[in-house]
Amino acid sequence: MPRVKRGFKARQRRNKILKLAKGFIGARHRLVRTASEAVDRALVYAYRDRRVRKRDFRKLWIVRINAAANLNGLSYSKLIGGLSKAGIELDRKSLSNMAILDPNAFSQIAKMAS
Repeated sequence: MPRVKRGFKARQRRNKILKLAKGFIGARHRLVRTASEAVDRALVYAYRDRRVRKRDFRKLWIVRINAAANLNGLSYSKLIGGLSKAGIELDRKSLSNMAILDPNAFSQIAKMAS
């Protein structure tokens, strides 16, 4: 009786892992078991960091807005508080872009907020 080989499904599964490990260094892109561990960890990091990226960008926008607000004689918290009291609904991303690309418009908004 001939021995049973695993068939093409096992090869498909291994190739899928090795394809995901493309660009990894050393055994991490060559050996299936090592590549599998590396890919699993990489996918966990990717999932986590998609959320962390959103936090990082928000931090960056706040730093930029604070710097522009300080140039206009306001703190970040006073600016945001003033904007909400004035009923101006601009998100931090657009405020940050305005602070960089159009400082005059940002100054006008800062005057409304103070």
